[in-house]
Formats: sequence, C-alpha cells, structure tokens
Amino acid sequence: NILKNATKRSLIVYDEIGRGTSTFDGMSIAQAVAEYTVKKIGCKTMFATHYHELTGLEGRLEGVVNYNIAAKKKGEEIIFLRKILRGGTDDSYGIEVARLAGVPKEVVKRAKEVLRELETANPAPAKEVKTSENVSIEDVSGREIISKLEGIDLNITTPMDAMMILNELKKLAENR
Repeated sequence: NILKNATKRSLIVYDEIGRGTSTFDGMSIAQAVAEYTVKKIGCKTMFATHYHELTGLEGRLEGVVNYNIAAKKKGEEIIFLRKILRGGTDDSYGIEVARLAGVPKEVVKRAKEVLRELETANPAPAKEVKTSENVSIEDVSGREIISKLEGIDLNITTPMDAMMILNELKKLAENR
C-alpha cells in the first residue's frame, strides 16, 4: 500500500522490511523497497532495519543517510545510550536484547555458540563503522545523567514527569 500510494509529499516509516523471510530474500526485499522509495517516490523516509548490509546504500543512493542508536557493551552487559549517532552500527545486539527480555540463560548461551559457528562458516566482510563520537563505558552514566539534568525545564515538568525522570536517572546510576 505504501509503495503504491506514497507521494513525494509523504512521510514513510518502514520498520524491519523483509523480516520473517530467509536472510537473502529479506535483505533483497528491503534493499529493493529502499531503492524504489528513493528513486521513484522521493519522500522523507525512516527505514529501520537489522540488515547491516543496507548501510552501503548511503554511498550509492543520493539522499540516503545512516543513523544508529548508540550502545556500548561491557562484558555481557549492554547499555543503550538513548542517543542517535550518525553512521551505521557495529552490531545488532540481538542476543543481548534477548537476554534483557528474559530469554533463559541456557538459550542465550547456546545462541552465542551458534552465532560463533555461523560467523566462522560465513565471515562477514570487514567494514568501517562511522560514528560521530567515541564514548567510554566509564563516562556513559555520569555524562548522561548530567546531560539529562541540564535538559530538564522545571517550569513545565509535571510531578509524573519528575517521577519518570528520577526513575530513569536512578537506572542510569545503578548501571554505572
């Protein structure tokens, strides 16, 4: 419906195009949709995908720009920085997210083993990941807490907003 009815004046938000098919089918569909949207429709579009290979469209299709959600790994832990950075990402963090979602440890452990086997059998080509800044894991919480506090306008903050902000700051401090 989107591809048939969108115009240059549309705003399109795609999420995980090609998911639920085989890897190559899904990636092919996602790339074809992205190319068609850029070349034929030409409207503002946000395209969320897990296919790292599609970040290469930035250099090949005029107007395509990559952004990612900043995340840092520290051992088995992953911290999502709630920050949008310019460039592609260095990992999908899928297994870590599954662990955060409560998938049993035994399953997470086995998923890591399978991933290592797959990566050994099908090594991905090396690629450079461009980001606008490097963040050390030690700086994450302190800097983010300060940034969050500086961004609060107490004149318009409701009591419920204050509780939510305080809860978020508490979580950041606990992860530090």
